[in-house]
Amino acid sequence: MKVDADLRAQRAAWSFDGEVAAAFPDHARRSIPYYADGHELICHLSDFFVAPDSAVYDLGCATGELLRQLATHHTHKPGVRWIGLDREQAMIEQAGKTCAGLDNVELRGEDILTGELGPADMIIAYYTIQFIEERQRQALFDKIHQALNWGGAFILFEKVGAPDSRFQDMMSCLYREFKQRAGFSAEEILNKELSLKGVLKPFSSAGNLGLLHRAGFTDVMTVMKYVSFEGFLAIK
Repeated sequence: MKVDADLRAQRAAWSFDGEVAAAFPDHARRSIPYYADGHELICHLSDFFVAPDSAVYDLGCATGELLRQLATHHTHKPGVRWIGLDREQAMIEQAGKTCAGLDNVELRGEDILTGELGPADMIIAYYTIQFIEERQRQALFDKIHQALNWGGAFILFEKVGAPDSRFQDMMSCLYREFKQRAGFSAEEILNKELSLKGVLKPFSSAGNLGLLHRAGFTDVMTVMKYVSFEGFLAIK
């Protein structure tokens, strides 16, 4: 099924491997509202948490765009380590090209569920955990909390579900209209939805807050939100 000009996917089988890696930056910007603005916001938020010799993790780093922006943003701070994890080798290869020349960026072809974390001053999951099986998410949140240094930040961006069916209908309609304005055809929008069946499993805002609180985070706030896309800042 055609989901974008250069992308095909099968029903209920969306994957970030293969051809998706090369086309990912443009596809993500057109699919996720304020995608680049979220990167910029994270860079500015990082000023509060990244110090010389800090370690920062990007979970599901994709093509490494955010890592490159962060590393460039903090070039004046010595000893900072930027560590990206992604289980898709095609993404890691693209990230290597994106971050070429940045010696303090480390890329690991690892699953974030099993990859080693910490200790860290900041951990980011930018539209990543929504693709993790529901039964595995609490353990991952617990792992992130444990890896953070005291005062460290977990920055979580997720597509979120609405609190009831009326709001969900509104949010779904607004999102489809957003994708139409971004240049996707009606067929591509439908095919993308079909490809994500059983793959993308968003929790509600309350569901994500519950995961954060159970992991041990008490200081949590929303730092960005557009309809069904939300960014949280949690401080240990």
